[in-house]
Amino acid sequence: DVAYLRSVLPSTTEDAFFDYLATLDASEVTVTAVPEGSVVFARVPFLQVKGPLLVVQLLETTLLCLVNYASLVATNAARFRLLAGPDVKLMEMGLRRAQGPDGALSASKYSYIGGFDCTSNILAGKLYGIPHVQELPPLAGGEPVDLPSLAERWLQRDFQGLLDTYCVRRSGLPNFCAVALALHQLGYRAIGVRLDSGDLAQQSKEIRQVLRVCGAHFQVPWFETIPIAVSNDISEQSLEEFSREGSEINVIGVGTNLVTCPLQPSLGCVYKLVEVNGSPCLKLTEDEEKMTIPGTKTIYRLYDAAGHPFMDLMALEEEPSPSAGQELMVRVLGQLGETSKVVPTSVEPLHRTYFRDGQVCEPLPSLMEVRNHAQMSLSLLSPTHRRLHKPQPYPVAVTEKLHHLLTKLRQASQ
Repeated sequence: DVAYLRSVLPSTTEDAFFDYLATLDASEVTVTAVPEGSVVFARVPFLQVKGPLLVVQLLETTLLCLVNYASLVATNAARFRLLAGPDVKLMEMGLRRAQGPDGALSASKYSYIGGFDCTSNILAGKLYGIPHVQELPPLAGGEPVDLPSLAERWLQRDFQGLLDTYCVRRSGLPNFCAVALALHQLGYRAIGVRLDSGDLAQQSKEIRQVLRVCGAHFQVPWFETIPIAVSNDISEQSLEEFSREGSEINVIGVGTNLVTCPLQPSLGCVYKLVEVNGSPCLKLTEDEEKMTIPGTKTIYRLYDAAGHPFMDLMALEEEPSPSAGQELMVRVLGQLGETSKVVPTSVEPLHRTYFRDGQVCEPLPSLMEVRNHAQMSLSLLSPTHRRLHKPQPYPVAVTEKLHHLLTKLRQASQ
């Protein structure tokens, strides 16, 4: 790496600089962060890095690359989960539309954290243990099929069939019923059908009726409850329409509108300097939303009597921790000219130290543990903060001492 840098940097670059680069390591770096899968809000630092200035500056791009897309996809997935409700299964199927193979694997992983149940990406299943769905090839009519041979070649377990490559009513559904009933006699079980075009809500009702009739007629009780999956450019609006119209849909496959995040294609997390050699510093701007909050901070989440978080509070690292039941005087960002009084029922420090002295110092959770934490974090939110349409803004505040520091630095700069 150093040799490459020598080849691209100006020839006037001093040798001592390259000698210094060769000695760089992360032995003096400390990283604190919220646990992966936590709900975070704008302006709240979810990652703090301490260490030699040049080293932590070199980490900036890597850290932002790691958190931006991951947080974006997990958040997008969480929105779909909130709209779908707890009973409908969500399948990630964005492999063909994702930003390259690395983006596709990241989308599978982080949509699972955000609340999706499974993926069509078998490699993601292999690497991360995410449940994946196996689907039969399209079922066309008019061609003889050697079912035992088909089952031996294609099916290692239960299967799902795609119905609408040709025509759902005249071809896909009748042939699926015939094949699924025959494979039932060979010991296989259909775990779903999938629709990929047309009026998905209405077709799901018609298909459910046919499955019930077949199940009753052939005395195969499980046939009546075969899950119906849908896909076809599913968006948040699609889920709202399914809910409004009513349907028999059990599984929803989302691809393009999940992995490319068209409502917000990128997440603008930033990495800002807040303290140098023990001296707090800040970025000044006329736009208060872009102004940094100076100093090394501790972040607390305050909960009300119902167990819902109602405010995140930033305090200077040296300040004593707030306590449950303690009356706190705070300044809410966006309303810094006013003092607010709050009394939390419980208080949670958000950051943990994950990296110190060149070593990971906190056990890292499994993907399932991160997923469970994400869903628990979402469930704790008040409905007024969790709703997707016109949610109540979640307040983020600073302590009086931190506000005094902020004011002092702003006045000094002027």
